[in-house]
Amino acid sequence: MLRAVVAGRAQLRCSSEPDLFIDGVPCCDQYLAHTLAHDGFIEPAHQGAVGTLVPAALTDAGVAALAPAPAAA
Repeated sequence: MLRAVVAGRAQLRCSSEPDLFIDGVPCCDQYLAHTLAHDGFIEPAHQGAVGTLVPAALTDAGVAALAPAPAAA
């Protein structure tokens, strides 16, 4: 899901439970989508009226979650 956001393929429905759409299709795991939004990994790229779709964006936490893990020594 985070990679779809990075690729510009994701939108969020503006609401208290922001549904995630990828390529215009509702994501099959809305529970995880809600968790990503509520835990601060994704957010709307800009504010919109309740019920509208807006582009999704990664937060700093989302970017960090996608960062490669350091190699073991």
